[in-house]
Formats: sequence, C-alpha cells, structure tokens
Amino acid sequence: MSEQEKTPKAALPEPEEDRQEHPGEDEESRMPFLSHLEELRSRLVRSAIAVGVCFLVTYLFKEELYQGLAQPLKAVMPPEAKLIYTAPAEAFFTYLKIALLAAIVAASPIIFYQFWRFIAPGLYDHERKAVWPFVLVSSVLFIAGAVFCYVMVFPYAFQFFMSFATDDIVPMLSLKSYLSFSATLLFAFGIIFEMPLVLVFLGRIGVVSSKGLKKNRKYAILIMFVAGAMLTPPDVVTQVMMAVPLIILYEISLWMVVATEKKKAERKAADEAEFADSEE
Repeated sequence: MSEQEKTPKAALPEPEEDRQEHPGEDEESRMPFLSHLEELRSRLVRSAIAVGVCFLVTYLFKEELYQGLAQPLKAVMPPEAKLIYTAPAEAFFTYLKIALLAAIVAASPIIFYQFWRFIAPGLYDHERKAVWPFVLVSSVLFIAGAVFCYVMVFPYAFQFFMSFATDDIVPMLSLKSYLSFSATLLFAFGIIFEMPLVLVFLGRIGVVSSKGLKKNRKYAILIMFVAGAMLTPPDVVTQVMMAVPLIILYEISLWMVVATEKKKAERKAADEAEFADSEE
C-alpha cells in the first residue's frame, strides 16, 4: 500500500482550486464586520462634509460668534479684566474653533440623521419610519441643552469665578482656556438633554424597562448630582441647576418608556389575535 493510500482522506491537503471556490469560514465571518465598518466610514464622511459646509458659513461670522460666546463672561468681569491670548496664533485658532463649534451645532440634524441611518438596519420596519421624528427631536434636545447652559448656567458660573477677584488678583483669562471650558459645558448639556431619546430607544429594544428605571430612580438621582458636581464649577447653585434638569428629563424619559411599553404590548396582542384568526 502506498503512502498516499495509508494517509486518512480527511488529513489530505485540500486542493488549491477547492480552497478558492469555497472561502474559509473566517473570511465569511469577517464580511459582515467589514461591511459595518464601511457603512460607518461612509456615515462619518457625510457628517464631516456637512460640518465642513456649515463651517464655511459660520467662519464668515466668527467675530459675532465670539462676541456672543464671550458675552456672559464679559458681563461679570471686573472693568480692568480682559481676555488675552498668550501665543501668536491663539486668537486665530480660537476663531477657527468657535466657527467649528457653531458648525457642529448647525449640522447636528444631518449628524443625527447619519447616526440613525447607521443603526436602522437593526430595527423593525415601523421603527425605521421614525427617522425624521428622531432627527427633529434629537436636534431640538441637543440645541435646547446648549441654550439652557448658555442662558442659565454661564451667568452663575462666571459670576462665581469672578467673585475671587480682588485688588491684588485681577482675572486675565486666555481665549484658549475660556473656549475649552465653555465648549465642554455646552456639549455636556447638549448631550445630557438627549437622555429621554436614548432611554426611549433602549426601552424599544428591550435594554431598559420602566420597572427597572423606577427601581433605580434613587441611584440615578445620586449619579445626576455627582455628574453636576463634576461638570460644573464647585458651587452649589450651578450644580443644582444641572442636576434638576437631569431629574426632570429622567422622569420624562420614564413616562415615555411606559408609553412605549404599552404600545409594544398592544402591538403584540394585535399580532397574536391576527395569528389566532389565521389559524382558525
């Protein structure tokens, strides 16, 4: 008996042409992941293009945007205090960053739309139809959070910081530090105001439930006050001003999750009744 006949058939190497005609399981398992990455790249590119187009417009109004962003601080600054820049290009890059910040806010509907289109393949048909309400509500909530921060939080926060000024201590804030601080707060409030939408979405896919939200309410309130202490200046007024809206948004989210669960139960009952009728 030859060596080839002694070798078990299963142990023989697979011909090259067979391996080409039948790709391995590893390659097949990678394809969905690679397609998701390609889809994500496409959505990110479109979002970046939208931000770029808006940036071309917002940069034309860079000085007006700067004056508006600095107004809450200037209103409480001592007469001798000024905003300064300590590097040759700092003022130029500050204008660029302010225009970019405004461009992101202006392009937020398109960004949210691209995000929705990315997750849409994993949703039911009736959930995919909610694309425009999702885009509208998410954009409104994000902008509302930023506006609330600008109107309600900035004046109290900057007044607290300026209260440390004395005859010997004169605040001379740099443009870079002020922009970093204000942008962080604006985006933090904008994202936080998305809470109702996020919890409703998680409720739709079964990740959270109204029962769980009610059970963990006290822990959620504690986390909100901790977040308020971390994201706002170290004074009680601004911390409460951030925590209270979070609590209100949490209660609104809870009510919306309850409404979503009722709709899901009604839809399930209708489907079961229709299935029973078809069986008969």
